[in-house]
Formats: sequence, C-alpha cells, structure tokens
Amino acid sequence: MFAAGALHAQALPPGVRLGMTADELHAALPAAERVQRPQRMTGGLLGSWRAAPVQMAGLLFEPTFYFAASELRRVEYVATAQGEADNGAAAFSALVQWGRGAFGNELASRDPGSAYAAWVSNDTDVYVQQVSDPRRASVRLVYKARQSRDGSEL
Repeated sequence: MFAAGALHAQALPPGVRLGMTADELHAALPAAERVQRPQRMTGGLLGSWRAAPVQMAGLLFEPTFYFAASELRRVEYVATAQGEADNGAAAFSALVQWGRGAFGNELASRDPGSAYAAWVSNDTDVYVQQVSDPRRASVRLVYKARQSRDGSEL
C-alpha cells in the first residue's frame, strides 16, 4: 500500500479544471507562473504556465499547463527518472494502480523503450507514460480535454 499522501497529486490541483482561462488558473493557483519559453504542441497548444513541483509516487513531477483558444486544454506532470535504478518503473506502476482505482481498467501498451496506460473519464483523456531509456528516463502524467469529432470531420 502507498504511504498516506504519496499519490495526492494525480487529481488536478484544487480549483483547476480543463476549460478554464489563464486568469482563472492564476486565481486557483496564485503561485503559478508564466513560462519564459512556452512549449508549443500541435492543435495550437501552448505550455505557458507552470506550478511548483509536486512529490508523487516517489518522484518529483513538474506541472505545466497548456492553453489553446484561451482555455486550459492540457495539464502535464513530468518527472525525470534517469537517477532511478528502475528508470521510473515503480512510479509508473503506482500511477497505473491509482488510475485503475480512479478510472477503471486502462488501455495499455508496452514496447522495449516505454510503457503507456490510458483512461477516458467523461470529457477528459488521462494517461501515464514511462520512457525507460537510461539517457532520458521519465514518467509523465497527462490530463487533456477529449477531442471528439463528428462524422463530417472523419
């Protein structure tokens, strides 16, 4: 079993929800700060805010908040695991167990360099990923707004 509070951060921070504005994020997380060089992703996502690192599943995760069209669309927690003997495997397993408890059985995949587990919760996709390459080992937990398409977009 996990130590009390060891997995407290898998839920979005209190007051944070996908779809909120940057002003609403800052009101919910006053210590959040703008990123000097935002990360750009497809779909117009811009990782423009970050919050203090969070201890989770034995690793220190850095949260980044991604906006598109003035709405929070993605929250990404990333932990470097190069210094870990298992390259983050224990943290990944702990997060998968948490996800099963929170969302049910996962859709999973594994290959020689990575492992992945994903869930759908209402209008949110949640996934955890482990990259086990010793030069860039990491564990990532992501919440993102589910993008649904109607038949005309297929």
